Amino acid sequence: MSAVRISSDPLRNDAWWRGAVIYQIYPRSFRDLDGDGVGDLPGIIDKLGYVADLGVDAIWISPFFKSPMADFGYDIADYRAVDPLFGDIDDFDRLLAKAHALGLRVMIDQVLSHTSNEHEWFKRSRESRDNEYSDWYVWADAREDGTAPNNWMSLFGGVAWRWEPRRQQYYLHNFLSAQPDLNFHNPAVRAAVLDNVRFWLDRGVDGLRLDAINFCFHDAQLRDNPPKPAAQRVGRGFSPDNPYAFQYHHYNNTQPENLAFLGELRALLDRYPGAVALGEISSEDSLATMDDYTRDGRLHMGYSFELLTEDYSVAHIRGTVQRLEATMREGWPCWAISNHDVQRVVTRWGRGERPAHFATLLSALVCSLRGSVCVYQGEELGLPEADLPFDALQDPYGKAFWPTFKGRDGCRTPLPWDTSERAGFTSGEPWLPIPASHRALDIASQQDDPASKLNGFRRFLSWRKHHAALLDGAIGFLDSAEPAIAFVRGEGSQAMLMAFNLGDAPASVELGERADWIADDGHGLPCGHIQGQRLILPAYGMYAARARG
Repeated sequence: MSAVRISSDPLRNDAWWRGAVIYQIYPRSFRDLDGDGVGDLPGIIDKLGYVADLGVDAIWISPFFKSPMADFGYDIADYRAVDPLFGDIDDFDRLLAKAHALGLRVMIDQVLSHTSNEHEWFKRSRESRDNEYSDWYVWADAREDGTAPNNWMSLFGGVAWRWEPRRQQYYLHNFLSAQPDLNFHNPAVRAAVLDNVRFWLDRGVDGLRLDAINFCFHDAQLRDNPPKPAAQRVGRGFSPDNPYAFQYHHYNNTQPENLAFLGELRALLDRYPGAVALGEISSEDSLATMDDYTRDGRLHMGYSFELLTEDYSVAHIRGTVQRLEATMREGWPCWAISNHDVQRVVTRWGRGERPAHFATLLSALVCSLRGSVCVYQGEELGLPEADLPFDALQDPYGKAFWPTFKGRDGCRTPLPWDTSERAGFTSGEPWLPIPASHRALDIASQQDDPASKLNGFRRFLSWRKHHAALLDGAIGFLDSAEPAIAFVRGEGSQAMLMAFNLGDAPASVELGERADWIADDGHGLPCGHIQGQRLILPAYGMYAARARG
């Protein structure tokens, strides 16, 4: 694959997203300036310099739109208004201007498949079956016995239908009952959704992270989903006690009609040079869906949850990437090992004793794969999952499934800026408690420690920018045994050999005939060495080298 030429000015480069590192900001927990205990847009503005100093290319801001906060912003009541909890539209414009001045692109979450039940569209739709908005949501009559129209289940547990007495019908909600699904079969809905997207593109945003984008369309015939055998009831957050895992989700999402809509969305984006779309995809075969959604003029990038599971074996990581490489014909992948929906990676993949640089090693691994990368706030600090008591939980998902699943609050606690009682996050009472283990990893202390996780993260990203093969080069894996993973990025004289040992004892990789590499240890992690045709890696170490000649 030929490399894309990258402009030296990131804001003048329409291909900026290829190989980009995108820093996810969860606004509620980033920084609070007004003292109400919830992070806000002025708080983000205040700390954008910190984000820029990490060496990332862009920020992705989770929802800050007007919302009753049933799902903490992923239930939108007004797509064009900033919720007063976070500030106002002028604050967003200031944030955008400052980010651009610092060389950062700005991506925002767009939740297109559903709204809040407090959205004016839904309030109108539920009133009757014959008004302007009556067909804007997915409504269906009850069965003869009064039960729901079919067997579809909500991802948050229970039946995906709720009765509305005003219409004497059920409405569909793939998530919370406070998040009714829009009817994308209605062209007026699609036009209104695209018009809301246009509003933010006109303000100057550089990209969209499309939440649950494969949930936009449903099967118009409302066919039942088939049952799934117990042995296959696995997936992100889908423990066997969640009935969502009991089905193959063939009909409540990932419908073929969505492809044409994505083409319409891409046509809109193409009118704004450099604007990109990153789709979050969770389907029965997410890698195949990523291919479908990122070719033939649809989305620029797609990411799924394959590396957000508890399995971090070499077989799983290598197999996932190889399958995607074989499947994705035109598109561009984006990888993530943490986000606001899953347990933090140093806990999920680091059970037991791990060295201080383990978090940086994991970041280095994911940032070395072919594709772009989403880094969740706090990964650079090595934050573990916060263990919160039930009475501190805010997440309705966690409350419903406690104690077998504790929800998502443990990865959403506020960032620790210093060691004070409220960790420099707020002058008020933080919306989630900040554990002492997080205050011990605070930003202020790590800033001054050359050996800290934070500075290790910065060092690696700075080093990565100097190697074009790591930004846009092809990838090919070497044969290696657990716990070592090795691959070559790029071709010819630009090629880079990257190898990682995820285990607590030295490991080796056979290089075969291609053993002529020039080591580059500028990344600052424990470094391996070559003996003959064998690469020797220290425990939790890595090796990076350039092709000779």
